[in-house]
Amino acid sequence: MSPESTGQNEHYLTVFRRGFRTWRGNRPFWAGLFTIVGGVPIAYFPYADLHLGNMTLAMSTTAGAGSLIIGVLLITLGLTMWFHHIVRVFAGVAAILLALISIPVANIGGFLIGFLFSMLGGALSISWAPGEPTAAEDPYHKGALKGQPQAEHSEAALSEDVFHGAAVPQQQPAGYDTAVEADGGGHRAG
Repeated sequence: MSPESTGQNEHYLTVFRRGFRTWRGNRPFWAGLFTIVGGVPIAYFPYADLHLGNMTLAMSTTAGAGSLIIGVLLITLGLTMWFHHIVRVFAGVAAILLALISIPVANIGGFLIGFLFSMLGGALSISWAPGEPTAAEDPYHKGALKGQPQAEHSEAALSEDVFHGAAVPQQQPAGYDTAVEADGGGHRAG
């Protein structure tokens, strides 16, 4: 065992926490969590019985099956946001639509608790975007090859693509007319 080896003395909870943090950072975690939390009261309240002493208060409605379906679909959409984040926009739009439908169908959207959480989860899912890889993570990053940060490129570097240190000239778009360039782009050469 050498002093340069790492991870030997780390507690398993620390390793799990770091792994979970990495997993959570690569997907719309909070969007999925809020959508799941929003689906639970929508599905639960129509089937719940509240006991107040000797009196039982049942909140069941005629649309109990609709509430259950909406709640289960919201929970499924939340799990979809976690495990298939490529369809996050679809899942977000569907969560917002189901939250809106839950207002008339499921006890005012689970007494507004489920409605608000589902709307927030859907909005977060639509707005989430995966992060851009940094120069340390992506070896083909322009700035990583030249040792420059991405924002600080010279004029020559902006006119060329860099791939493994070799300059590749920019291709001209189809229908590009060099005569337009010759006179500054204002008029065509006659």
